[in-house]
Amino acid sequence: MLTEEAAAFDAMVTHPFVRDLATDTLPDTAFDRYLLIEGAFVETAIAIFGYAVAKADNLQDRRKLIASLDALAHGQMDYFRDAYARCGLAPDPALQADPRVAGFRDGMLAIARDGDFADIITAMFAAEWMYWTWCTAHRDAALTDPMRQDWIALHAAPEFRAQAQWLKEKVDAFGRDLPEARSAELVTLFGKVQRLEVAFHTAAYDIEDQ
Repeated sequence: MLTEEAAAFDAMVTHPFVRDLATDTLPDTAFDRYLLIEGAFVETAIAIFGYAVAKADNLQDRRKLIASLDALAHGQMDYFRDAYARCGLAPDPALQADPRVAGFRDGMLAIARDGDFADIITAMFAAEWMYWTWCTAHRDAALTDPMRQDWIALHAAPEFRAQAQWLKEKVDAFGRDLPEARSAELVTLFGKVQRLEVAFHTAAYDIEDQ
């Protein structure tokens, strides 16, 4: 996946949002928009992992996924609760209706609803390996806003790395165990998620920011 979809992956980990955040040049309006769309998506991610729990076929995987759900429902949602309060942000239905935001949200939810366990794990691997990669690369960036620093630190922390690594191990197992044609489908899915992520992160910018 990382080799065959390298262009899609690189496009995301070098996205202007990543660049601007790491160089402390991201406009406040863009970060605020990002907080609103990402915070809403974390709630969707909770549903996605819920589908994964239902479609897993062993208790060990279910326990791991339940722990992931707890981290999303508490650690990440607590971050957004505090961030919204600090920035004075309120839900923005128009922003959530942006086709780039809705496309990512609805696309990921459809993968979880309509796909099997391998599809869900691959999609979440695509998202979390991407976050772990760029946040680890920029974890020492000197940012003036501690809230932005905390967001990077959250995804470079050992706990998040362990989660991303577990997803990678599951995907590696799919590559060994599944037929070649099915593995190829998962590679394509990985690239699709990266392209959805690129559009999603672009939606953080409005016309005045660009």
